[in-house]
Amino acid sequence: MSAAHLELRTARLLLQAPDAAPDNPQVAAVGDFYRRNAAHFAPWDPPLPPDHAKPARVAQALADGAQAFATGRALRWWLLPADDPGRVIGQVHLSGLVRGAFQSGHLGYALDAACQGRGLMQEALRAVVDEAFSPRLNLHRLQAAVRPENRRSLAVLVRLGFGEIGLARNYLFIDGAWRDHRLFDLTGSGFIHPADW
Repeated sequence: MSAAHLELRTARLLLQAPDAAPDNPQVAAVGDFYRRNAAHFAPWDPPLPPDHAKPARVAQALADGAQAFATGRALRWWLLPADDPGRVIGQVHLSGLVRGAFQSGHLGYALDAACQGRGLMQEALRAVVDEAFSPRLNLHRLQAAVRPENRRSLAVLVRLGFGEIGLARNYLFIDGAWRDHRLFDLTGSGFIHPADW
């Protein structure tokens, strides 16, 4: 697999891969993003450790993320407004990347509570989906799982052309209980020759 772009740009956003540099400004910006949105994400995300937003923990997570990005095991981009590039307002990630005959990955995403309803996540996801199906990454399929109650998240997937493939019962432990998720997928149209795996 070719390396993914470390930075993607859209009309309103800058998408940056994790930075492992010791003086990395992402550490403070990512920690602030998590703290600002703790209550907002609680109903939708698996539980996080109590120290997940502390600088040392964020720095380690960014270093791990940079290594995963470099090796193609998992790809995460932090979303920053183009007019305020020091502030993290979201993230998009591709995880569970499997090559060979599968060529697939899982899509996850989160957006700051204060930035909802402006089409920013659709803009970011379009850039990441395009990257996933580009000759650089050559993925064939993306899958996303969303709680049935998360209307905004469901709507953005439909707008991007994802189709529903079923209901996964008791899929993830979130907000104190095992929660059902609706599963969606999207496939690319390109043919990937086995020699390129």
